[in-house]
Amino acid sequence: MIKWNMKLWGLLSLQKPLLNRLYLPFEPFTVPTHFLFPAKSIQTSAKFSGDPQTTASLSSIQKGSFTPTSIPYSKLLSQCTASKSVSSGMEVHAHIVRFGLSEDPNVRNHLINLYSKCRCFGYARKLVEESTEPDLVSWSALISGYAQNGLGKEAVLAFHEMHLLGVKCNEFTFPSVLKACSIMKNLQLGKQVHGAAVVTGFESDVFVANTLVVMYAKCWEFRDSRRLFNAIPERNVVSWNALFSCYVQSDFSGEALDLFQEMVLNGIRPNEFSLSSILNACSGLGDGGQGRKIHGYLIKLGYDTDLFSANALVDMYAKAGDMEDAITVFDEIAQPDIVSWNAVIAGCVLRESHVWALNLFGQMKRSKICPNMFTLSSVLKACAGMGLKELGRQLHSKLIKMDIESDLYVDVGLIDVYSKCNMMDEARMVFNLMPKKDLIACNAVISGHSQNGEEMEAVAFFAELYKEGLGFNQTTLFTVLKSAASLQAINVSRQVHGISVKSGFHSDIYVINSILDTYGKCGCVDNAARIFEECPIEDLVAFTSMITAYAQHGQGEEALKLYLQLQDRGIKPDPFVYSSLLNACANLSAYEQGKQIHVQILKFGFMSDVFAGNSLVNMYAKCGSIDDAGCAFSEIPVRGIVSWSAMIGGLAQHGHGKQALQLFNQMLKDGVPPNHITLVSVLYACNHAGLVTEARRYFDSMEDLFGIEPMQEHYACMIDLLGRAGKLNEAMELVNTMPFQANASVWGALLGAARIHKNVHLGRQAAEMLLTLEPEKSGTHVLLANIYASAGMWENVASVRRLMRDSMVKKEPGMSWIEVKDKVYTFIVGDRCHYRSKEIYAKLDDLADLMNKAGYVPMVEIDLHDLDQSEKKQLLLHHSEKLAVAFGLIATPPGSPIRVKKNLRICVDCHTAFKFICKIVSREIIMRDINRFHHFKDGLCSCGDYW
Repeated sequence: MIKWNMKLWGLLSLQKPLLNRLYLPFEPFTVPTHFLFPAKSIQTSAKFSGDPQTTASLSSIQKGSFTPTSIPYSKLLSQCTASKSVSSGMEVHAHIVRFGLSEDPNVRNHLINLYSKCRCFGYARKLVEESTEPDLVSWSALISGYAQNGLGKEAVLAFHEMHLLGVKCNEFTFPSVLKACSIMKNLQLGKQVHGAAVVTGFESDVFVANTLVVMYAKCWEFRDSRRLFNAIPERNVVSWNALFSCYVQSDFSGEALDLFQEMVLNGIRPNEFSLSSILNACSGLGDGGQGRKIHGYLIKLGYDTDLFSANALVDMYAKAGDMEDAITVFDEIAQPDIVSWNAVIAGCVLRESHVWALNLFGQMKRSKICPNMFTLSSVLKACAGMGLKELGRQLHSKLIKMDIESDLYVDVGLIDVYSKCNMMDEARMVFNLMPKKDLIACNAVISGHSQNGEEMEAVAFFAELYKEGLGFNQTTLFTVLKSAASLQAINVSRQVHGISVKSGFHSDIYVINSILDTYGKCGCVDNAARIFEECPIEDLVAFTSMITAYAQHGQGEEALKLYLQLQDRGIKPDPFVYSSLLNACANLSAYEQGKQIHVQILKFGFMSDVFAGNSLVNMYAKCGSIDDAGCAFSEIPVRGIVSWSAMIGGLAQHGHGKQALQLFNQMLKDGVPPNHITLVSVLYACNHAGLVTEARRYFDSMEDLFGIEPMQEHYACMIDLLGRAGKLNEAMELVNTMPFQANASVWGALLGAARIHKNVHLGRQAAEMLLTLEPEKSGTHVLLANIYASAGMWENVASVRRLMRDSMVKKEPGMSWIEVKDKVYTFIVGDRCHYRSKEIYAKLDDLADLMNKAGYVPMVEIDLHDLDQSEKKQLLLHHSEKLAVAFGLIATPPGSPIRVKKNLRICVDCHTAFKFICKIVSREIIMRDINRFHHFKDGLCSCGDYW
């Protein structure tokens, strides 16, 4: 045995108080009820088959050809211990008793060692207690058996009992006791044992020193562990293995690799255990390059046939993403064991090669290897990934037939399979039958409900768990907040926010981002902004959530400002950020800023991202450039239904109805089935192009051709189309035959048709329904007043205005926006707040003179104010969209298009005026109102005066 003298000063720095006495008084324990195993449990806990050599020796004893002395029996017992053949050992024990050799100390110690290693602790304890003078070997065997079987507390109790009897430890006892301290993670007790080793001189033994290194590392005292390791004068390969194995097990894989390289540089030849541990470190890092180098060491040193090393190689290649090499190594294993199969199957599942995993599982069954819980857990993940509910059921049945104790990972795997297959009743059944429910299983159920669109059930299940005190973590809060956002349940969101603050999870970045995202999706932008400002760590996810919230709730300018902050902080954006920014530009009609975002997308190489591509199409379409939208659409590599719907809808909004229908037919030829949004866009295209026959054909065949039942939006489009075409009776008939109650969009379409065709009766009927459904909306009152005014029913006009005043309904002011040099300017009627107001009004006066000379006549009859004709003309001239166009004419280069957005429908007078202005100034005017786009060019509008 190699001995060495440790520098005492190195240990004194760790254990100064320990030198005051020979042995410190160890903390007393209460012997647990399971410490002594009853005979029945002993017999059932260790069923091992005898090895051939032992069986042959037993046969010799039975034939009487075996001399009854202690030495042959000791050898036999050693063989039984090595093979863990407890039944054969018991037969030997019976012969020992028969021949009166049970009092022999050597034989007794071998028996204690056998029973301890085979987990028959009741027999082992009985032999120790029956001994008149149990010696150190007996106690060491018992303590070692406890420690090797993971029973740390029992090992320490036995050590404490031995210590009270005055039996001194040796170099074999200390490693077992220190291992027990490692199992228990009991650093205080470990330090006491360390002190005892120091004062008794056994600290200089290499085995004790190695175990001390491990004990401190397992108790997360890596600095002390390393100091002890460095103090060993002659470190052998076991010493190195001990330390870097601890680093690997504690997820310090990088440090383990550094230590391995240091070992090699010191001339220590690694063995198969060294290489297996370092391969595990490479697995933890996902470092295939370093793993290949270790593979080379294995081949060079002749360990490539070692089963443990081969299994570690399979695991390393799988976790590094190289499944072909993992399979190659696996195929070279002569006799793969259950660990080999588990490693390769789990690797396939990790890399989502689910078909491969299931094929390997089939091969494993054919090779007569019985799957264990780890195998089944991986296979269940594969079933979940592929949605194979029948195979999942079969595996569940197999588990029931196996009649084994419930395993947490398998139960969670079953919940996951059933959840992914939209079988939440079965998933809840598995959960309810679990004898001990833990947080992982709870999270799996909540996630299952959320993934299947059962948001209310997810929130309710969380409330149940919270009441029962089962606990929660970041994953729970994240999933529940996601469900609350989908439900737009702001009260639930606030409660979960409060719980996260009380429980201390409010400092977790994932929870903060979830709360921020939820408030944004629930429309509480101010709350989201406050959380964002208070956020200790502003990362890309937080910026994306906040930018999206601003973009979705009409605060596009704030979204663009936030993007500048993101750039200033050096955070690299992703396609999702750009998608939200493009939506903000689309809502603002900020064409120039949208183009700049497009440049950024090109710069970062996100053009192949489908979200960014779809958002580009939408942005250009809503900013009035349908040609740019078409170019962006053509560059999307894989066009999904969202891409097609965005382009078809864009063409429809710009009045290109026939092109929209041609694109729809092309989509069908490409094998992309439409959804209900696509068909709304198709009917919308027919509507704005006046294609009544085509619209009827698409509407009537929706369910037969595409399996989509018409919804409120489809009926609203169809009724609006019939109404605009003057087919009011058909429109009303469609309303009366709808399979559900008409909503505001349907009655709004009828009211608009009544205005166009000056049908007072229909207008009154539609308005009454709208005032019931949406009493706060001013648009209904305005349209009804316009219908009365066009019919000369001025008393009714006054009555409507009185109703508005009495109901405190305020008319929504007309507002228009125009973008000039990356800045968006807002105008309202008669606005004089702009710094160039004098120039704007002077420009309008010039245009008025030129338009009047060209034949323009202001339509004063549409103005319902109680004013004289000249004042009405001035009000019409100063509408917000005219102010925006005038500013565009003085602030943009000659010949460039003028793009204006309005929050309401463009009035008839402005529509007529822009046809004159575009011809006078030779500029294209692109107007986006609440319904559609109007392209004014050469005295005409793209809508053909049909809007």
